[in-house]
Amino acid sequence: MANIFIGGAWPYANGSLHLGRLASLLPGDVLARYFRSKGEQVLYVSGSDCHGTPVAVQAHHQGVSPGDIADRYHQEFSECFKQLGFTYDLYTRTDQPFHHHVVQELFISLLDNGFLYKKATQQTYCETDQRFLPDRYVEGICPVCRNRARGDQCDFCSTLLDPADLTDKTCKICGNPPVERPTEHYYLALSQFQAELTKYAAEAVGWKENAVQLTGRYLKEGLQDRAVTRDLSWGVDVPIEGFEDKKIYVWIEAVSGYLSASKQWSAETGGSWESFWLKDRENRTAYYVHGKDNIPFHTVIWPAILSGVGNLHLPDRIISCEYMTLEGKKFSTSNNWAVWVPDILSRYQPDSIRYFLISNGPEKRDTDFSWREFIHSHNGELLGAFGNFVNRTLAFIDKAFEGHVPEGNLSNDWNRTLEDLYLESGALIEAGHLKEAIELIFAHVRQGNKFFDEQKPWSQIKGNRKACGNTLYSCVQIIANLSNLLDPFIPFSCEKIRKFLLLEHPVWRLVSVPANRQIHNLELLFDRIDVSRIEEETSLLEKQKL
Repeated sequence: MANIFIGGAWPYANGSLHLGRLASLLPGDVLARYFRSKGEQVLYVSGSDCHGTPVAVQAHHQGVSPGDIADRYHQEFSECFKQLGFTYDLYTRTDQPFHHHVVQELFISLLDNGFLYKKATQQTYCETDQRFLPDRYVEGICPVCRNRARGDQCDFCSTLLDPADLTDKTCKICGNPPVERPTEHYYLALSQFQAELTKYAAEAVGWKENAVQLTGRYLKEGLQDRAVTRDLSWGVDVPIEGFEDKKIYVWIEAVSGYLSASKQWSAETGGSWESFWLKDRENRTAYYVHGKDNIPFHTVIWPAILSGVGNLHLPDRIISCEYMTLEGKKFSTSNNWAVWVPDILSRYQPDSIRYFLISNGPEKRDTDFSWREFIHSHNGELLGAFGNFVNRTLAFIDKAFEGHVPEGNLSNDWNRTLEDLYLESGALIEAGHLKEAIELIFAHVRQGNKFFDEQKPWSQIKGNRKACGNTLYSCVQIIANLSNLLDPFIPFSCEKIRKFLLLEHPVWRLVSVPANRQIHNLELLFDRIDVSRIEEETSLLEKQKL
């Protein structure tokens, strides 16, 4: 049995999730469901990033405490993930004592091992607001691409920045130009890991191409030491005398949540976090699932921290998606140009959302969400192909065979086809090629429909009831296995099928349904969405735009 760790990105608890962000998170649940069906030991964790500057910014705008904002959105995230069928072993939050303790332990370990050092530096200070500014509170012109950027990272060219790098700086709070004032902070000696991380990246297998390219660029440019503390009032305390008025910087603290969540899961369940994390443990693989904007934190920063602490396993597979746009334009939370997850969940089935974001998501390149494509995807693929095959097969049995699976034999060709499908689609999923995997499985959904049409059970029943029974028996076996194969992607409809056929939990191997088993509580898997909804939804989207 293999130990599979899956770390899902930690969304900032400063506002509702939109579909673009969800698209980068969903692959984690697909992987977790798949590996569990294989019988592997899975630990799938994530949580809400409650200390990020975006949380503090949102709290400032609303005149409430950062904790109030974090509470609100953590609860909303948890409910959304539950409705979408995410199977986290633990979904936690960074503003908890357990997380704080683990982060402080890592800080002390890095300090004791000689990878942290104190340095006096100039930091951006706003004289209007009388405060040192966190990096995200500083905006200016990126020195690399000349676009407007934040003080921590440029969204246009992905360059990691320091506020001092920017020109034409302004304070995000008041809009006035800030000044520089001296302060003392701890720095992570990233430059000491240059050779080690270059070798690590060169030997990496299973990274998405964007991760390979972007990480290669950072390493080629040369790793720069970075501050790991900041003059903030919200975050994890620095466990060093004389630094009581400072916090551990969120970029080192948030990624540490993967380890703190694993240890918290272990403390709460009695499970072994060590099996997934210690270097001397065998047969374990670590997947990290996130968006393109988070690549350097998972391929450079986090590996450096783990190496600096020692005896901890580095990331193996980097599942980093590209960007998703909305009706041809970039998602914009400030302009309310977004499809918010709580909103779409209130009107559409979670499987419809999951299917679209995997089959049409930004796995290898930027893709677009449009209401037209979403609704046609549901009607054409989920309902028209999969739902149609399942419902017409089982409804025929219900009518012609009193709801009992007829006698029959699945042909050797179909047995081989399904066995190969488990192997081929499983290999694609493990490699992070989820879009190819679901396309391959749906090609066999269409093959099942073609088999039904070619056998013509509606004609067979009139002259050869046994042949009709064999056709339907074969279709039931195909459906049962499709419910296993598709469960990682569209679990709610696959669970319905297992209830129809009295099947156990999904397994990643060939299964069969015995003849004479009665079909239970048959219902439609999917309802058709009226195409008039396309215009309604696009109109609502335009109206909500600020």
